[in-house]
Amino acid sequence: MICYIAYPTSLTLQSANALQTYTTLRELRARRPDTLALIPRWGREPSRFVEVGAVHLPRPAIGKLSRLHRSTLLYYLEHSAFALMTATLIAPRRRQVEAVYVRQVVCAAWWAAVLGPRLGVPVIYEAHDMEARNPSRAREPWAQGLLHLMDKAALTRAGAVVSLTDDFRRLLAAIGWRRPEDVFVVPDAYDEQLFAPQDQAAARAALGLPHGAPLVAYAGMTFAHRWLDGLLEATARLRATHPALTLVLVGGRAAEREALARQAATLGLAVVRRGDPAPVPPGACLLVEPRPQAEVVRYLAAADVLAIPDTVTDVTASPLKLFEYLALGQPIVLPSIPALHEIVPPALCQAFPRRDLGGLVEALRAALAAAPDHAGAVARRAIAAEHTYGRRAERIIAVVEQVRRSVGAPSGRRGAVAAP
Repeated sequence: MICYIAYPTSLTLQSANALQTYTTLRELRARRPDTLALIPRWGREPSRFVEVGAVHLPRPAIGKLSRLHRSTLLYYLEHSAFALMTATLIAPRRRQVEAVYVRQVVCAAWWAAVLGPRLGVPVIYEAHDMEARNPSRAREPWAQGLLHLMDKAALTRAGAVVSLTDDFRRLLAAIGWRRPEDVFVVPDAYDEQLFAPQDQAAARAALGLPHGAPLVAYAGMTFAHRWLDGLLEATARLRATHPALTLVLVGGRAAEREALARQAATLGLAVVRRGDPAPVPPGACLLVEPRPQAEVVRYLAAADVLAIPDTVTDVTASPLKLFEYLALGQPIVLPSIPALHEIVPPALCQAFPRRDLGGLVEALRAALAAAPDHAGAVARRAIAAEHTYGRRAERIIAVVEQVRRSVGAPSGRRGAVAAP
């Protein structure tokens, strides 16, 4: 039995980490029906995780007190309480547990340093970055040592670490926290049940988008830390040579969309909000509130170029949209980050120096000139085929099996596993 512990930020899949957790669990349980997924839930709030057989434990909800005193430390207490709650459920089953697989840093620290050793259960930590570099981390000066302690406990005491990128794997080796053979690279993925090529003309007609106008699109749950303002300014600069260039931005919070609308107006771009009955004119900036993924696919399919202006992280950058874009096949513009090039070679994208506005403008110009890129589309889809959630689940199962075999190794080699 695999015990999968996660703390998704949305039980209705309104965040990227929730989507990744849900779809990974869907494919894990398809291959290993005995997988025990433990997810917190506040009261009887709706949860899509019921569909993948998750067991909901009561959410401690200590973090809700941050409405009275704003501090991430309250969430650390909440996650600690949840980690202890999961132990009470796993302890009676510990002889059947092959490994506890954790993808939340506070829970991972408790399981790797305390709970796993006490129960005799191997622990695998899926690290998405270090908490000390998390934009939402605790900011109290005295708490910085706590962040370091959590990161070190989770990353050094776990039986194995799953990293999204080889760049992070190398970083852990460079700082002496893990041997490379103890770290498995399991990138993010895309949902092959949703993301597949569609006819561009049909997508534009269905969405009221201008036929024949060059169109750049971006989709994401939130716009924070993604440099969407840079993409908007680059679009405005390209209007001199591409007067009909249309920008479509799907997702983001209401305040983020309004800030971009104000910027677009300042730059002289017409702003259209989805919900307006009129078709979108060429040269406009269309802002679309978050939509179901099946609708997001259609907006992306309508584009000539798909853009990733920036990522929240660097050495762990493995955004879901990268794999979704690859599955659709259009030319991709992205920042020149080694972690992204682990997936997409430079020949199959237009890369630019990170946060370089002139570089972004030229990358967009080159991508528009290349569209449609039929040979590149085939190559990009071939890359995507290796990164479905089904393949991701299979990689996780392989990690669990290697860790389980290593538990029987002599004590001097316990926890050491061969790289996949």
